[in-house]
Amino acid sequence: MKALRFERSVPRFAAARLAGSLAHGRGATVGPLRLRDVDLPDLPGPGWQRVRPRLAGICGSDLATIDATSSRWFEPIVSFPFVPGHEVVGDLDDGTRVVLQPVLGCAARGIEPPCDACTSGQVGRCANIAFGHLDPGLQTGYCAATGGGWSTALVAHDSQLHRVPDALSDEAAVMVEPTACAVRGAFRAGTDATTVAVIGAGTLGLCTIAALRRLVLTDDQHIVAAAKHPEQRALARELGATTVVEPDQLDRVARRLTGSMATGDGEIGRLTGGVDVTVDCVGSADSLAQALAVTAPGGRIVMVGMPGRLTVDLTPLWHREIELVGAYAYGVEPTGRPTFDLAFELVADAGLERLVSATYPLDRFTDAIAHAAEAGRRGAVKIAFDLRTEKERDRL
Repeated sequence: MKALRFERSVPRFAAARLAGSLAHGRGATVGPLRLRDVDLPDLPGPGWQRVRPRLAGICGSDLATIDATSSRWFEPIVSFPFVPGHEVVGDLDDGTRVVLQPVLGCAARGIEPPCDACTSGQVGRCANIAFGHLDPGLQTGYCAATGGGWSTALVAHDSQLHRVPDALSDEAAVMVEPTACAVRGAFRAGTDATTVAVIGAGTLGLCTIAALRRLVLTDDQHIVAAAKHPEQRALARELGATTVVEPDQLDRVARRLTGSMATGDGEIGRLTGGVDVTVDCVGSADSLAQALAVTAPGGRIVMVGMPGRLTVDLTPLWHREIELVGAYAYGVEPTGRPTFDLAFELVADAGLERLVSATYPLDRFTDAIAHAAEAGRRGAVKIAFDLRTEKERDRL
């Protein structure tokens, strides 16, 4: 079958890092990602099913992998070669349309008894993602045994599969997984903030704004969004941001909204107060530094965008007693409901299929990845692979 496969190769890894440093996403042209004919993955055991992807999204974490800029933290919890792609809507062999919940927790790994996190429904915190009868892999898309969404077939455990309602289009369904990540981040922000700032307005940022407005905050609580590009700013307003600004204006607006005073000048200027919560949907050194600059003493920063090794002055974190928390994957939210259930509803209610801007066949993967890497600049949000027209898909 046809698959984009990421292979372990130190020279290609080095080439990808160099190419990616010149232009984001260019690692796809010289790096370890290759279009291959590969064997169909075996079903690992009872409770596993074959999934033929329809659409598979390209995520920021995929782009970091392709450009070889991901943190080495992941090395023990991935296995090579792997087929990327964890944002997936596809078909089971009986024709049931499903969305994949990609975390490979205790249930998928056949581990009994499950860890405490899986027992409580917090599968994103699973302690056993390198163990059990599968190869290491924190998610489908990073595990050699399961395949991934950037192919014409993968295998998935029943615990990972969510049936798609007939009314939901494929474009809407492929947005469920990234929306679930955003829902997780929105609940980590909490319900009691008067003002929440969201930094970044790509897929995660826009979905976080929608989740904050529809699931977490009331209409009188303020969301200020920092977005680079005009299309992003328009979508941020549509999805519920009260105020939308360019990133370099965020501190000024935070000062005005919160009645803070500014002290110092130039690069060392700072606010006396700030917003109650900042959600960082970028995960860079600059975005974290900005979050620290605009968050009030005693406030909270939620890291939704995947970071790496960052060099940031954490003095404000200490001096202002700011809480920094991560938001990864999904589980059960404070309402008692699974994150994925909430994400399905949010995608439908907010019309998040509008965020799917373009799709590509597998054999145009370098074009697809280049588009995803420059999505904001090109007026796009979510780029996905379209497997529906792959001829071999119906023969498998």
